[in-house]
Amino acid sequence: MPHFSASLLPSRLPALLTAALLTLAAPSRAADEDTLKGPAVTTLKATKSCFAAIVELSGTIMPREETAVRPERMGLKVAEVLAEAGDTVTAGQTLARLNLPEGGTVTVQAPVAGTISVSNATVGAMASGKGEALFNIIARNEYDLVGLASTSDLPKLAVNQPAAIRIIGIGDVDARVRRIAPTVEPAVQLGPVYIGITANRKLPVNASGRALVKTGQSCGVAIPLTAIQYAAAGTVVQVVKRQRIETKSVETGLMSGGQIEIRDGLNEGDEVVARAGSLLREGDLVRPVPATANAGAK
Repeated sequence: MPHFSASLLPSRLPALLTAALLTLAAPSRAADEDTLKGPAVTTLKATKSCFAAIVELSGTIMPREETAVRPERMGLKVAEVLAEAGDTVTAGQTLARLNLPEGGTVTVQAPVAGTISVSNATVGAMASGKGEALFNIIARNEYDLVGLASTSDLPKLAVNQPAAIRIIGIGDVDARVRRIAPTVEPAVQLGPVYIGITANRKLPVNASGRALVKTGQSCGVAIPLTAIQYAAAGTVVQVVKRQRIETKSVETGLMSGGQIEIRDGLNEGDEVVARAGSLLREGDLVRPVPATANAGAK
């Protein structure tokens, strides 16, 4: 057993006691530090973004102008039909030949380029300048989507606003607002709007379509829709400041592509809880983890 000098023991005792106390306190302090970190919470920065103001209309594809084709005189008989419904024709193209009562033939030509929407011409049938048209032509292949807008949306619309129209079975086509009716249907409080399709292509008449009209643009702070929480006091967002949760009331605006505009209540760069929920409370300690850091772990 080692021998300690009585004169040395009192001088070393304070140092030994300090070391022992530090050893005992170390695990407790580490546990406290882990507790202070709190649960991991995915966060992201509020960023600047621009949102398009959109008015949505549903309607029907209609010819903008249909031209009726008839012979100029009476008492003619159809001798030959050279075009059918669905054909695309040019101005001056011969559509049919007719027999004259006194002998000889005359031709019926297309007065405009376009697509034949209806053909009533049959060999042996009578044709005249006042009867049923032999052909109807969609002039210049110009179409409108004719839709109805609510009285709240009508003031937002203006001629020449750009639009995109999705036609069932066709896809998306470019368009512009061409005309806005000055009156509304009293029973439903909806007003007709004519969206002119700018693509020069053949389209199915009476097909259903949906138009998205861009009426303006707003730029400001944006966050994902998942960060929004609807509470009794209104719309709120949870942010992280100094590792603690703060709840902020916000004023929302336009939405697009899973993002929402925040018009008031947040600043660019604020650290926002990416997925709001009821598990986090005001003042909770958390450990923020940027969303980009989590991307590879998903």
